[in-house]
Amino acid sequence: MNFEELNLAPAIVQAVREHGYETPTPIQAEAIPAVLAGRDLLGGAQTGTGKTAAFTLPMLHRLSVGERAKSKFGGVAIRALVLTPTRELAAQVEESVRVYGKHLSLTSTVIFGGVGMNPQINAMKRGVDILVATPGRLLDLQQQGFLDLSGVQMLVLDEADRMLDMGFIHDVKKILALVPKEKQSLLFSATFSDEIRDLANNLLKDPLSIQVTPRNTTVQRISQVIHPVGRGKKKALLVHIINQHNWSQVLVFTRTKFGANNVAEYLTKNGIQAMALHGNKSQGARTQALAGFKSGDIRALVATDIAARGIDIDELPHVVNYEIPNVSEDYVHRIGRTGRAGKSGEAVNLVSLDEEGFMMDIERFTKQEIPVQRFEEFMPEPGERAEPIAMGRQTIWGGAGKPPSRDVMAAAAKAARTEMLQRVREKKADAPQGRGNGNGGGQRQRPAA
Repeated sequence: MNFEELNLAPAIVQAVREHGYETPTPIQAEAIPAVLAGRDLLGGAQTGTGKTAAFTLPMLHRLSVGERAKSKFGGVAIRALVLTPTRELAAQVEESVRVYGKHLSLTSTVIFGGVGMNPQINAMKRGVDILVATPGRLLDLQQQGFLDLSGVQMLVLDEADRMLDMGFIHDVKKILALVPKEKQSLLFSATFSDEIRDLANNLLKDPLSIQVTPRNTTVQRISQVIHPVGRGKKKALLVHIINQHNWSQVLVFTRTKFGANNVAEYLTKNGIQAMALHGNKSQGARTQALAGFKSGDIRALVATDIAARGIDIDELPHVVNYEIPNVSEDYVHRIGRTGRAGKSGEAVNLVSLDEEGFMMDIERFTKQEIPVQRFEEFMPEPGERAEPIAMGRQTIWGGAGKPPSRDVMAAAAKAARTEMLQRVREKKADAPQGRGNGNGGGQRQRPAA
């Protein structure tokens, strides 16, 4: 199948071809005809499956053949609204809209937090056909009276599971109350919790459900390896691996923002130009980091899971899990950044004793055994034992054995006390019985017959 067979406008097909694509991905082949037919859509798709084009292409087609209306400000009414969880993803979706719609007379803009509000206010007054936004800034503009969503005909919720993870679900529900009830709605999510399903049930009308690339199969085409490592040797091993293979572009995952900063600083000090990417970075710093990474000026981008969700890089060859995620699905999302569009990719896992249990869960989840390669000089020290991992205010256990956490120690102490009391009772029961001592220490028993 090619894009002409999907009955898209010739101007859209031309733009797609100029961008270097000839054949639609599976989700595009299924979603585009359904959206063109006006169906609501529930899409189960991860990053790298081509889902952005799966909704932007038919959206552009439908808007190009429809009529514009005016907003209450006298400008062009917003006819399509795309909500995304992160600034990076919002910018990339709007860029796709411009790339694929460059031969059409449609207009678009993107709004998100972290940048000045005045240019966004002016854009809303002028009006656009397609608005791509993060929920927080969209509500800011609405509450200040600068937003009119009464003309929305198409609504897209992209990466709904991450919106839930990031605490945006209540903002999303507020936004849904601002758009017309009669509209076409598309919801995409990599995973489906009960709350996401409830949201879909309330939003979508008789939706077509598309599940593309079941979550476990993403990993099959990606080369993966486990490197056991001592707790204090991870950064040195990371430098060794990058230099050994002379990698020019690698995405490194950490568990926390502090960890991302720490690793990026260490890499840079050791001759590997690196930058951290996380929610505390300003929009300018985030844009600079991504641009430098794509151009090759930055060899290593060190990111947290949420920040990395918006990264869209066509040919990313290497992903390193500097810290192993405690949620197996996050592992699939992480390594799905490489090996995209049928290309091969490589995922490297630096596993300390603290994380062996997480890695075992991941292997069970993905139904595979990942090969192990040892670097003897970076192995754990003799006597090193697994320890609980601090995650903000909570502590998680990723060791393969039993955790020596306070809860477990308290349970063990309680069990020991219970056992001791039981022994005391048994001793007293076995002792020769006479008069009670007045303190409840024993009970009278008849002499054995």
